Amino acid sequence: MKATLLGLIIALFGVIVGGFFKGVSPVVLITNVPALLIVIVGALGATMASFEMKATSGVFSAIMRAIFPKDLGDPSERLRRLVDFAARARHEGILSLESDVAQLDDPFMRKALQLAIDGNDPEAVADVMRTDIRTLKARHKVAADWCTSYGIFAPTFGIIGAVMGLIATLGHLDEPEKLGHGIAAAFIATFWGVFLANGVMLPLANKLKRMSSEEVAGREMVMEGVLAIQGGQNPRVIEETLLTYLPPREALALKAGSDG
Repeated sequence: MKATLLGLIIALFGVIVGGFFKGVSPVVLITNVPALLIVIVGALGATMASFEMKATSGVFSAIMRAIFPKDLGDPSERLRRLVDFAARARHEGILSLESDVAQLDDPFMRKALQLAIDGNDPEAVADVMRTDIRTLKARHKVAADWCTSYGIFAPTFGIIGAVMGLIATLGHLDEPEKLGHGIAAAFIATFWGVFLANGVMLPLANKLKRMSSEEVAGREMVMEGVLAIQGGQNPRVIEETLLTYLPPREALALKAGSDG
């Protein structure tokens, strides 16, 4: 099971079970449809009003990618491939890479190397890759900001739901036996607002930001490697440079393996 999905389930389980031991029935929380509507739909509407429609339509696929992330490839394998390409390019020329580059699964690496093989100016190649990375970061930022905004609005709509519930309850002061139940029900909206914010949307926003950072780092590694290959740098120097993109323990293990 993916870590994000597992984390969301654990958060919900902890809250529901903890509430049960406090005497709060899970059924009461789930069946209060008005509270759920006020929080979920209200926060959704406020968030949609804060963004363009295309951002909202794209955020749901981004959330699914956060819960079920795609495989971005092994950074160590990416590094090895770039170093191998560097060694071949230095001995046989960069044109010798063309047949292998066409078979690459990584579209960004394939595009960058093809630009270099085609004889484009290194600065032009760098500009294309930087623009690609900048566009990726901007697209990912929109999805993360959308989830963050929802997480900000949800508790506020929870308070609105609680106030509306209290207003409805205070309209029945002539029935004191119903006051306790009515007040308790009023605060269910607050519960859902706080939980959806801190247990769902803000964690998803953080996950999207982390995934974006990992993907950007991978592309920056490729850019560094391709420009170094195009510049004819020593493969050993390229490897040492690219190792800085890996976690220290992983970099040491890879270096020990290559030295061995």
